[in-house]
Amino acid sequence: MSATDKSASLSTEKTYIVACKASAFLGHFVRARGSLPGAWFCISHPSDLTLDLLDRLKPRYVFFPHWSWIVPPQIVERYECVCFHMTDLPFGRGGSPLQNLIQRGIGETKITALRMTDEVDAGPIYEKRALSLAGSAQEIFDRAYELICAMIQSLAANEPIAKAQEGQATLFRRRRPEESRVPADAPDLHRLYDHIRMLDADGYPRAFLDHGPWRLEFASAQLAGDAVSAAVRFFPKPGGKEGTS
Repeated sequence: MSATDKSASLSTEKTYIVACKASAFLGHFVRARGSLPGAWFCISHPSDLTLDLLDRLKPRYVFFPHWSWIVPPQIVERYECVCFHMTDLPFGRGGSPLQNLIQRGIGETKITALRMTDEVDAGPIYEKRALSLAGSAQEIFDRAYELICAMIQSLAANEPIAKAQEGQATLFRRRRPEESRVPADAPDLHRLYDHIRMLDADGYPRAFLDHGPWRLEFASAQLAGDAVSAAVRFFPKPGGKEGTS
């Protein structure tokens, strides 16, 4: 049901909003929707996330499973906004959590559901669930989306009280696209494999190398024995000219 569908009739049941830019998550959510109580609305663009809309719908929760835009402070202050972070908070506040974790050699993390505040990833925590970091980034995200759907269901059903974070915060820096270049100083094959797989997801700048006028992008990495294999895609290097040396 679209959040902008003015013909939707609201009953006395509770209302919820899911704000998400990832179509892959929405596919998981649609499959889980049948077991969720209440009236649910989906938003996929920041222009639709307005205070006027929320004041009309009066949601119990606004869930943000995969959202890259700043949420207006008046929305965060007035409504209970829940986001999901792929670290065991307060460890790993900040950007690019999946890549930062894999770069550190971490094999398992937590999905943390927390209430949004004016400080990024610093709000009180509702619950955490374990997540394996094996496989490609897309495989990890798919597992994370299944967990987040289950957490949304749990939060809507139980309405737990969020508890303040405890311990020393560790901050992650958001990665830049140029950092996807395959490192020339990778110490071993496992690090090379990790570099390719941690970027192998829709919407992410994949691992790459430049060769003359061509850019080579790598995906579907496999580590076996003394070799890493991967699918490679050739295309003209951004800013370069095809056919030049």
